[in-house]
Amino acid sequence: MIRKTQSRYPVVAKTHPGMSGKNNEDRFGVTAFQISKKNPTPVLVAVLSDGVGGHKAGEVAAELAVNQIILAATESKGQQPIQIIEEGINRANQAIYAESQKDNGKQGMAATVAVAWMIGHRLFTASVGDSRIYLIRGDRIRQLSVDHTWIQEALDNNILTPDQVEGHPNRHVIRRYLGAPNPPDIDYRMRLNHGEADQQAFNNQGVTLQTGDRLVLTSDGLTDLVTDAEILAAFDADDTNQAVDHLIDLANQRGGHDNITIISFEIPDGIQALNKKRPLLPVGCIVAVLIVAVIALIVLGYLWLQRNPIELGLFNRTQESAHVTLNPMMTSAPQITGTPDNSLPKLVPTQTVQPLLPQTLDEQAYPAPNEAVLTPVTPSAYP
Repeated sequence: MIRKTQSRYPVVAKTHPGMSGKNNEDRFGVTAFQISKKNPTPVLVAVLSDGVGGHKAGEVAAELAVNQIILAATESKGQQPIQIIEEGINRANQAIYAESQKDNGKQGMAATVAVAWMIGHRLFTASVGDSRIYLIRGDRIRQLSVDHTWIQEALDNNILTPDQVEGHPNRHVIRRYLGAPNPPDIDYRMRLNHGEADQQAFNNQGVTLQTGDRLVLTSDGLTDLVTDAEILAAFDADDTNQAVDHLIDLANQRGGHDNITIISFEIPDGIQALNKKRPLLPVGCIVAVLIVAVIALIVLGYLWLQRNPIELGLFNRTQESAHVTLNPMMTSAPQITGTPDNSLPKLVPTQTVQPLLPQTLDEQAYPAPNEAVLTPVTPSAYP
C-alpha cells in the first residue's frame, strides 16, 4: 500500500495520563493509505494499545505493539486485512516478549490492543485485552469488541450479575494480552447484534458501513468511568474534537485513575466505490465493425442490383451472376460484468455454521472511489 499524509476519513485522536500521576502507558497510531497507484481506494488503520508493566515498561510494550502492526500494514498490499492484522499482532507479541527478556525491569510487561481497519467503506477489526471498539450509528451505540477480562467471563457464565461488577477486586484482571511466549488468542468477533453466535460475529468481518457511521476506539481508562450512553451523548451533542475533550474531562472529573485514550473517525459522504464509465467496445473493434459494415452494404447492394437490374444499359439480365465471398474476421467485445454488491450483509442468524475461512480481497473488489474533495484531518499528536 501507499502511505498518505492525510486521511480521507475525518479523525480525532487524543491521549491523557489521567489524574493519578502515573506514567501514560497508552499509545496509539492512525495511518492513512491508498491501495496502489492504479487503485486509490482509501485505507485507514487505527491501532490503540494500553501498556501494562513496571517503570516505563508498559509504555514500551504499547509502543512496540502499535509500531509492529502499522509496519505490517505498510509492508502489505492491503488485500487481506485479517491476515495482515494477525501478522502484525503476532509480530508485536514476539517483539514485546523478546524485549522483556533483555531487561529485568521489563520482565512481565504486556499490552492490550484494538485494531480497526477501514478499506473503502468496509470494516475489519481485531482485539486482544480490554481496549474497546464501538460503532455509533444514528442514535445507537454498539460495542463491537469483546472484553477479555475476568469480569466479562464471570458475566458470560452467570457467576456475577452486572450490579456486582462495580468495585469487584478482579475488575482489572485481563485474560488476554500481548507479551506472552506463545502467540496470543486474537479475537476477530464483531458483535453487530445481541445474541450473535461466535461464527456469526466472525462473519461480520468486512461489514459495509454507512455514510455518517462513527468508529470509536478507547482504552479502559475511559470505559471504567464513563458509560456507553454517555459516549453516545457526547458525540451526538458536540463536534468530534469537542466530544473527545468532553469525554476525557468527564473521566478525569470522576477520578481519572488510569490513562485515557480515544480515537474517533467517521465515514464521510463520497467514500463509496464508484464504477468507472467504460466504452461498450474498444476503439479498434468499433473501427473494424464500421469497415465490415460498409463492405457488407456494398456487396449486398451489388447482389441486389444483379437480381434487380436498372434499365440503364449497365446490366444484362442474362449476364451470369458474380460470385462474391465475404469472410470478415471480427473479435467480439467482452461483456461488461455487473457491479460488485457492497451492500450491508444480512445479520439474520443462519441455521448452518460455516467454517472459519480466510478472507482474501483482490483489487477488483475495490474500484476507485469518488474523487470528491473532502476536508483532510490530521490526527492529533501526543500532548
